[in-house]
Amino acid sequence: MQREHLGSRLGFLLLSAGCAIGIGNVWKFPWMAGQYGGGAFVVVYLVFLLIMGVPTLTMEFAMGRAAQKSPLKMYQQLKPNGKWNWHGYVCLLGNVMLMMYYTTVAGWMLQYFVDTAAGKFVGLGKAEIDAMFPAMLANPGQMTAYMGTIVVSGFLIISLGVQKGLERVTKYMMLALIVMMLVLAGNSMFLEGGAEGLKFYLIPDLQRVQDVGLGNVLVGAMNQSFFTLSLGIGAMAIFGSYIGKDHSLMGESVRVCALDTLVALCAGLIIFPACFAYGVDVNNGPSLIFMTLPNVFNNLPMGRFWGSLFFVFMTFAAYSTVLAVFENIVSCVSELTGWSRKKTCLICCICIFLLSLPCVLGYNLWQNFRPIAGRDVLDSEDFLVSYLMLPLGSLIFIVFCTTRYGWGWEKFMAEANEGTGLKVAKWMRPYMTYVLPVIVGIIFVAGMISFFGAK
Repeated sequence: MQREHLGSRLGFLLLSAGCAIGIGNVWKFPWMAGQYGGGAFVVVYLVFLLIMGVPTLTMEFAMGRAAQKSPLKMYQQLKPNGKWNWHGYVCLLGNVMLMMYYTTVAGWMLQYFVDTAAGKFVGLGKAEIDAMFPAMLANPGQMTAYMGTIVVSGFLIISLGVQKGLERVTKYMMLALIVMMLVLAGNSMFLEGGAEGLKFYLIPDLQRVQDVGLGNVLVGAMNQSFFTLSLGIGAMAIFGSYIGKDHSLMGESVRVCALDTLVALCAGLIIFPACFAYGVDVNNGPSLIFMTLPNVFNNLPMGRFWGSLFFVFMTFAAYSTVLAVFENIVSCVSELTGWSRKKTCLICCICIFLLSLPCVLGYNLWQNFRPIAGRDVLDSEDFLVSYLMLPLGSLIFIVFCTTRYGWGWEKFMAEANEGTGLKVAKWMRPYMTYVLPVIVGIIFVAGMISFFGAK
């Protein structure tokens, strides 16, 4: 069966960026920047994205394009000795596990959009708005309905095919997301008192770095720059398998990272001026989105409109990742079973819906079920994906592409450099072979310490 390809380079860039752009950009990046000193964190984040994110992403793209297979069969195609094939199954498991909780969080964004557009926050005080989020978590029926909407609509789009479904919908959605983001950022930046928020966000302050601790800033920025691209479970390799050989892959990786960073930076431009304009603590962490910002929108002129626009923006950011990962799961299962795309989508839809229920129930009916280190279901599932599968999977990709035990440096470089654009240079070999794995190893160890050391 001939492999379906994307219809355009723009489709590839927006799909890949859509996979990278998710809740981590528009939810986690701003509050991490707030906690780790603002401008200095942003600068360190950009440096790590360049020295770590770009080369690792290039490897995933190269493996996918060379194999012309899903991550499940990718190793078998590139190195048929069978020693590496097991990681293809781990990649499939990682994608499934990611969707077991990501669909629930995407459902939260959708519910907050619907509630904001319906005017449910209008006229409420701070305590009443703060109580809305716990009330949502305590309602399993409502959460299941929104999660199910995300899952069913996602697989319906995927069932239409790569070009007619995934590419077409994601292109329009990503372009709409970028327009909404620029409109929201423009509105925030001109709020009275918002200039101080811009200063905090964009100008590095060494005193703030000293207060937080340089080591904490470095590790925080390193973690965020790594996790933002969802590297290590083949989520990006699949799009490499859908593109032609016209453009070299390091240049494409830089473009995807640039789009990913644009959204993350703009999320900060939306949030920080609004926080400073209304005296909101930028250290509010994860609650910034669901508790703090609805209060801000309540005080804004046309707040219901801006709030609705913000949460549809958040929903699109989450949904772009959901669609990309669903495509990866469908491609893997289809290659494994030989089923048609539509049959695969139907079966995967049912399975992902059922597998997502523990995360939904973990906040209400199963709230006492805390499987890993006393954490709830979502945090436990996120630990397995973010702290184990992503860094260790990336290490495997790096070793596979740079050593003679795997695909090897020469074959990787030949594939990555085919086409016009930025090339992988020979001088990069020692860095990518010896230094890059150490950086990813540090992220893995720091993640273990932070997860099991945190109270």
